[in-house]
Amino acid sequence: MSKIKAVCVYCGSSPGHDVAYVEAGERLGRALATSGLTLIYGGGTHGVMGAVARGTRNNGGKVGAIIPRFLTNWETTTDAIKMFEDLTITDTMHERKLRMFERSDAFVALPGGIGTVEEIVEIMTWAPPQLGQHRKPIVLLNIKGFWAPMMAMLDHIRSAGFLHRDHLLQPIIVDRADDVIPAIVAAAANDRASEHGVSSIIDKM
Repeated sequence: MSKIKAVCVYCGSSPGHDVAYVEAGERLGRALATSGLTLIYGGGTHGVMGAVARGTRNNGGKVGAIIPRFLTNWETTTDAIKMFEDLTITDTMHERKLRMFERSDAFVALPGGIGTVEEIVEIMTWAPPQLGQHRKPIVLLNIKGFWAPMMAMLDHIRSAGFLHRDHLLQPIIVDRADDVIPAIVAAAANDRASEHGVSSIIDKM
């Protein structure tokens, strides 16, 4: 895995019923900016999505906004979206998700709706032990225990025998926005060390 340069954040275009969700979004955005990491996200300017973008931009960070044309009047406004220098407008939701995946070195899910759940589950599906299309770190920011039902569902799937090599499916769970970047950096470092170890063994064969 290459060095972490850009982090994809999935989260709600609504603020939810607890101010802690928006606050976590702003804190994560600030952490990305101060760490010199680019935010890759869905381009919305409302809700938790807007909070992450504000937190990043207001602290001098870079934002890559990717949004389908049909959502430009749903998750943002015509005037608000003009603030992004790095803006990609796609024709479909599938293209949006692929662009976000390609540009990102790690993935973080904050609280959000069905779309957020679908996006992070798809990223987990693409990772080992399922399809094995990437080894990028995956983090669930578990504000107010939001992702506990998700983890319970994964445990249920595992106990029912539907996870192959289930020990490899280990999304990182953190409770505070400030812990996200250190967790990603540590996971990337461990993966690089693991790859180096495998290469060394192969070289000696």
